[in-house]
Amino acid sequence: MKWYNLIIFSILTGLLLSLGWPENGHSFILFFSLVPLLFVEDYFLSNSKKIKVFFYSYISFFVWNVLTTWWIVNSTVFGAWSAFLLNSFIMAFTFYVFHLCRRRFNNNLSIFFLIPLWISFEYFHLDWDLSWPWLNLGNAFATVPKWIQWYEFTGTFGGTLWILISNIFIFLSIKSIINNYSARTKYFLLITSVLLIIIPILISKNIYKNYIEKEAPVKVVVVQPNIDPYTEKFSVSPDIQTNKMLRLSYENVDSTTDFLVFPESAIQENVWERRLKYSTSINKYKTHLINKYPDLNIIIGASSFKMFLEGEKLSNTARKFSDEDLWYDAYNSAFLINNSPKIQIYHKSKLVPGVEKMPFSQFFKPLEKFALDMGGTTGSLGTTNHRTPFISNKSLKVATVICYESIYGEFCSKFVKNGADLIFVITNDGWWGDTPGYKQHFEYSRLRAIETRRSIVRAANTGRSGFINQRGDVIKYTPYWKEAVIKKNINSNSKLTFYTKYGDYLGRISAILSVIIILLSLFINFLKRI
Repeated sequence: MKWYNLIIFSILTGLLLSLGWPENGHSFILFFSLVPLLFVEDYFLSNSKKIKVFFYSYISFFVWNVLTTWWIVNSTVFGAWSAFLLNSFIMAFTFYVFHLCRRRFNNNLSIFFLIPLWISFEYFHLDWDLSWPWLNLGNAFATVPKWIQWYEFTGTFGGTLWILISNIFIFLSIKSIINNYSARTKYFLLITSVLLIIIPILISKNIYKNYIEKEAPVKVVVVQPNIDPYTEKFSVSPDIQTNKMLRLSYENVDSTTDFLVFPESAIQENVWERRLKYSTSINKYKTHLINKYPDLNIIIGASSFKMFLEGEKLSNTARKFSDEDLWYDAYNSAFLINNSPKIQIYHKSKLVPGVEKMPFSQFFKPLEKFALDMGGTTGSLGTTNHRTPFISNKSLKVATVICYESIYGEFCSKFVKNGADLIFVITNDGWWGDTPGYKQHFEYSRLRAIETRRSIVRAANTGRSGFINQRGDVIKYTPYWKEAVIKKNINSNSKLTFYTKYGDYLGRISAILSVIIILLSLFINFLKRI
């Protein structure tokens, strides 16, 4: 195969992966998107220049990353290119490890090593300092919920498995035709390829058809204030922004409303958690809404701070005041405000690398001051170790997920495992402009609905707010860049899905299998050398 053919095949995989991605992509393309790259890898299987697999696969994954997440440049050019280059590198390295393991075993079945190795990469990518699982393959079916109702058993790793195994069998089918394998082998591979795609869809559609939500209505009002994050959010006074939120609420809230949901960082006043009763913004919400509607629960985002008391143990993210010997933590927070004197607080815990946390801060602590400023604070924010739902004044439990956290399946399911009957996502997607970014982020919430069988309420400052039912259907949403208020009755649910109980077990199994494959590969290589 000529070098330019290898480049064309590599680029083709990147293009196909991009064309299969939400919101405007066609998911069916993903079932054969990796086939060109598998042919490149297969070509080098008996070639001594094995390192070239890394470079050609890097081309594929770089094209995919750029074409699918190019919109990041609207918020940060440096951050975007860091994500493109590093994410492509990790993907290419994973594919290269697969190639090396396949060379060591040198048999037809070794191509299936790609499945546990790739899923292990995605699993690892969920929980480290440079976590960026936006392009985990299973996310790609977010726009076709009727295909993936079985995510309630597998989570998104089931989708990744589906894509990988379909690509492998389609690759083997094409290879069998090119190499003129026996008719029996050709038919087996072709029929298996078709069945691997069709059967999961048929199973899913049957689940979709038969899934009926239990009637347990909760009345929710969502406010999308549409405050420009670049020109208004941090320049207009907190009081003016609070008044706008209240104005939007007045005409839509009544005595039957259970929840009023505002977006991430809706309170722009710097709120000190040990002095909440003195917060001007919180007191306004209590005076103008809670006093009028005692059964109302308000969920709202804020930038909050907590002072460390004398003798109290400092966290890893503690900051020191420049002019005195006192320490504090900064948080991206969600509050639940109701007629109780105590305000419930949750701190965002899946932080955006480089924006809300300094990666590997234990090694680069002095560089924190250079962290990108996109939330009103710099440096690493504090987090919460537990996933405790908010409890309403009628004892309904609600998971409040802040922005980036909504792309983490097992993370969100822990709220549900701890009793959450609903999931609220509060976010601000205005950083990216009118691009696929906010659309993809909205669509990913549909995955969480299916995995946990929880209705989703999504409140965005700018972007897309809406309601999603327990089957992952979007039942109502707001237009982009419009001041809007929407309301809907949604159903709560207390039953736990298989996925909620066991989480990303496919990722853990794959990690174990990957360790075994790599160790056996090293052992075989050792035997060949002696």
